[in-house]
Amino acid sequence: MDKFGDRIRELRKAKGYSLRQLAPLVGVGFSYLSKVERGRLDFDGTASESLVHRLADVLETDEEELLLLAHHIPRSIADKIFENPEVFRQLARCTDRQLKAIAARAKELAT
Repeated sequence: MDKFGDRIRELRKAKGYSLRQLAPLVGVGFSYLSKVERGRLDFDGTASESLVHRLADVLETDEEELLLLAHHIPRSIADKIFENPEVFRQLARCTDRQLKAIAARAKELAT
């Protein structure tokens, strides 16, 4: 299952675009876009950051979400990592359960 491709397909269909309609709007061929949606890209297997930016713009969706699904680190998150490396080293050592608890607490603090 390719979460990025599935999300792009979902967003494309919600906007009423076919592959042939969306592809030129983001500057790629429809067969390439089909490969993106099916998770069948050659090389490193992920869409480029520039394509992700164009898709987010045309599909009017959260760019950070798409970047993360495509295994790219958004600039805003990278900046925080470089500003607080020790925090992220500690987070990397956490279990999934611990990370979920930390995320829930962070959400509480942010509101």
